[in-house]
Amino acid sequence: MELPHDALVNYVFPNNTRVWWSAMIVIYPYITGLIAGAFMVSTFYHVFKIKEFKPIANFSLVASLCFAFFAGVPLLVHLTQPQRAWEIYATPHFTSAMSIFGYVYTGYLLLLMLEIWIIYRPYFIRMANRTKGIMRPIWYALTLGVTTYHPESENVDRKVTGFLAGLGIPWACLLHGYVGFVFGSVKAIRWWATPLQPIIFLSSAVVSGMAMILVMYSFIMWRRREPYDFPMIRKLMISLWIAFVLDWALEMLDLVHVYYRRDIDWEEIGPLIRGPLFWTYVVGQIAITSFIPTILLGYTVLSRAWGKKLLYLANVCSFLLLAQVLLMRFNVVIGGQLISKSGRGFVDYEWDFLGKEGLFTMMAIFAAPFVVYYIISRFLPIFDGDMAERPGKASGHA
Repeated sequence: MELPHDALVNYVFPNNTRVWWSAMIVIYPYITGLIAGAFMVSTFYHVFKIKEFKPIANFSLVASLCFAFFAGVPLLVHLTQPQRAWEIYATPHFTSAMSIFGYVYTGYLLLLMLEIWIIYRPYFIRMANRTKGIMRPIWYALTLGVTTYHPESENVDRKVTGFLAGLGIPWACLLHGYVGFVFGSVKAIRWWATPLQPIIFLSSAVVSGMAMILVMYSFIMWRRREPYDFPMIRKLMISLWIAFVLDWALEMLDLVHVYYRRDIDWEEIGPLIRGPLFWTYVVGQIAITSFIPTILLGYTVLSRAWGKKLLYLANVCSFLLLAQVLLMRFNVVIGGQLISKSGRGFVDYEWDFLGKEGLFTMMAIFAAPFVVYYIISRFLPIFDGDMAERPGKASGHA
């Protein structure tokens, strides 16, 4: 008996009835993007010596470290046997992108910790010399036994900080560009298989990191009732506008290129965009969170807005761009898996809230870096001007 032609339109193979890479694989590249983007903001001062970014240089570095602490957590939650994750270091497999990531991520985390330690070394020495009681051994341990600070030490520390910050730029590009490489190298899914994928992931990482730094800075200054640094905010908005225009141009260039070819790739991608991803991609990612902030950022920069007007516009744009990058991650990770291996129809994605990889777990992981930042800020003068004060001489050796 011959089946009607329409009978196979939505056929899905039995082993292709669910989305295996869920919300954890969406939040994973999102957090790694915030790491790279926040670090880039710190390099504006530590490497490129743009004086407007001095007030947030150390803050951006500490924020990047806080996000780095939890970059691998979504992967651990996603694994069936997370207790075996250490084997990625014990049994290296250099032909595997996931195996190499373990070394790239760990090396980058150590680089961040070392740079922050060098920047705050004068403060550790001062606290070790001044503090009494139970906290003194902790501060002393952070000094590594060096309790004096000389002008020569300051010059050396400044040079080492600049070197580490410069080294961190390609490392940050490698860290997040690798994520795009993992997706772009999966040839079986046409929504992912593009050589622009690593570049798009990297450019969007810079955008999300800048936007997150602005939002966090605005909230912290509001809580502390301290004045905002409007020259810095304006300079950050100019940088964010340039970064996002480049990022969005790359995203649209990739889509237009596939549309123009009109080959077998578009036969799968076209219905995907018009169907399951219409609201999250066309409406959410393109119309609302891309087009609107592009116009608002352009107006903010070209109109020379200042004061509260600049602050409100900057935060609205930053929130929209944070949502844009999150939607981009969702549309790439989840959207690509919606294409059935049968080449006909789409797989349904079922949202989960309280499960192991549900939305609640995702929000808890995303909130964790902010909690860690709050704890660190109780002990380090992240914004305070007393970083300029050098510790007095005390017993010890240089």
